[in-house]
Amino acid sequence: MAAIPVYPWRLAPDGLATRRQLRARGLRPGGQDVAAQVERPRRRRGPLVAYLYSIEQAKPVRPMTPAKWAALERANAARRICPQCRTDAGYVIPASLGMCVPCAFPNEQCAA
Repeated sequence: MAAIPVYPWRLAPDGLATRRQLRARGLRPGGQDVAAQVERPRRRRGPLVAYLYSIEQAKPVRPMTPAKWAALERANAARRICPQCRTDAGYVIPASLGMCVPCAFPNEQCAA
């Protein structure tokens, strides 16, 4: 495997973009290999690394189908259902609690 070029933060050449930058343009990497990387130094840990892809080789984002929209809606609805009381909490259940707030803290009353 050949080594990829490494650039300092904000000094990557034109024509390369991160996944987020590609997505903002309505593009995706489309199976291409990483073209380069940028590194942002940090004081107490290793540098932050962002992989760069060629904009010219990027492909358009695939459109969402009705089935994908329906699956996404069901998945988001499932994140709102409390596994303890089986009701819609009205918000996404925190992973740290694993259940809605009233089930997690049954002895505390709401101040509202």
